[in-house]
Amino acid sequence: MTESQLAVTAEQIAAAETLLGLDFTAAQREQMLEIVNGRREQYENLRAAELDNSVPLSLNFNVNAADPAPAAVPRAYAMSPQPQVTRPADLEAAAFLPVTQLAELMRSRQVTSLELTEMYLNRLKRYDAVLECVAAYTEELAYEQAARADDEIARGRYRGPLHGVPWGAKDLLATRGYPTQWGAAPYVGQQLDVDATVVERLEEAGAVLIAKLTLGALANGDVWYGGTTKNPWDTSEGSSGSSAGSGAAVAAGLVGFAIGTETMGSIVSPATRCGVSGLRPTYGRVSRYGAMALSWSMDKIGPMCRSVEDCALVFSAIYGPDGRDMTIRPEPFHWDPALDPKELRIGFVESAFEPEAAEADDPEKQELYRDHLENSVAVLERMRGLGFELIPIALPDREVGGLWTILAAEAAAAFDQITRDGSVDKMKRQDDSAWPNVFRAARFIPAVEYINANRLRTQLMRDMARVMSEVDVFISPSHGGKAMLITNYTGHPTVVAPNGFTHKGSPTGISFIGGLFKEAETLAVAKAYQDGADWHRRHPDLDAALAQKEDV
Repeated sequence: MTESQLAVTAEQIAAAETLLGLDFTAAQREQMLEIVNGRREQYENLRAAELDNSVPLSLNFNVNAADPAPAAVPRAYAMSPQPQVTRPADLEAAAFLPVTQLAELMRSRQVTSLELTEMYLNRLKRYDAVLECVAAYTEELAYEQAARADDEIARGRYRGPLHGVPWGAKDLLATRGYPTQWGAAPYVGQQLDVDATVVERLEEAGAVLIAKLTLGALANGDVWYGGTTKNPWDTSEGSSGSSAGSGAAVAAGLVGFAIGTETMGSIVSPATRCGVSGLRPTYGRVSRYGAMALSWSMDKIGPMCRSVEDCALVFSAIYGPDGRDMTIRPEPFHWDPALDPKELRIGFVESAFEPEAAEADDPEKQELYRDHLENSVAVLERMRGLGFELIPIALPDREVGGLWTILAAEAAAAFDQITRDGSVDKMKRQDDSAWPNVFRAARFIPAVEYINANRLRTQLMRDMARVMSEVDVFISPSHGGKAMLITNYTGHPTVVAPNGFTHKGSPTGISFIGGLFKEAETLAVAKAYQDGADWHRRHPDLDAALAQKEDV
């Protein structure tokens, strides 16, 4: 048979719809063809893998359908020694301070939470016209929480470094009394009568929620129903996604910190593009109760901040079991800023730092990749200069392209209702790689392929366990190689730190990836690098972009 004879046709999709009880339009069938035929290659990759009968599914069935009992975990907010900080004459000059220094201004009562809240809200309202990073303001709640924080601090009840600090939530975290719209037109106006666990825990820590920040529609990219969220360093480009608003708002000094989520790069990518620090925790560390589900076996929630240490402080507040999300593990998190990371075994993905890693057919892309690679190589030089002995490692040499089947199938299941009732057609993006087409095409993924993809994932997890037996933490460019792809499937934690700029002036980032539940060690290594650099202390100037927009 020729390749054309083997290709799936629109007529065959229509016949399959009859079998499955579906009803797509002729145009939708035509749009699906590339994905459906391309997925057959993924199936071949899955079928080529050696899956002995002893290899189990990477998902575990739990006979206990009830919510688990919450487990107490330690919450400590140790901080490294900070430089003396004094209130600036113009409070807006404090907009880019990290949480560690905002906390000192608050603790020493040089600044009130109400003052910070008003300052950040004013900046959000001013610069959102350029960045399109706000999905909804939570102003009434913010002033209520800020007033409570000021009263408690005045009475000597100091909750810790997040007390009174304004923050922003990615708009897939439910917040009672305010819309939670998931970036997608079918959910505009949606209000959920719950608070996400992360929202509850940050309120318990005394933080002040001032806005729901944008995400790419249903956690994909930076395009949402209101437009495209912009990169504060270059507003001609998007901020990347899907934690688009969180990355942009932190980089632009519009919030003290933000919360993002990641399924496949949604913290790592916008943190890199916007030049902020981000933590994608180990899978099963932070409860997803009250958060939009995209992929039950891959979704993760983490902080996006102006420094690595800020990420540690926010993570201290949000991690641990809540009695609602059955995937959450009770392993403690002990952040010790005095930990000597030189006592750890630090590796680097050797192939990801070689010149071949920057090769691309497109000259403009090759120049961009070269910039990222040069800045990543400089990180290794900096670490060696700091006295670290770096161990070259190789990531598992296993074909993982077929594992995309897992995300496609789970995401399609999560949004099956809007696919079948047609409201997915309201979403702003309708191109071939956008969710509407992906969801429809995923209806034709065989159950056997989904299950075998998860069995192959088990093998990949075992491969990574062998790699992590050699090192505690390893370094990889945030973009380039397979590190981000592999570790999202295996659930390993990643810390991103800014490490320079491209020739066009956009930030680049470096990833520090740790063993499972080794967030403390991973953060310590990333902090050691960041303390010896100053990329995180640089910030964009949005006034020119704002003036240009106002002139239009």
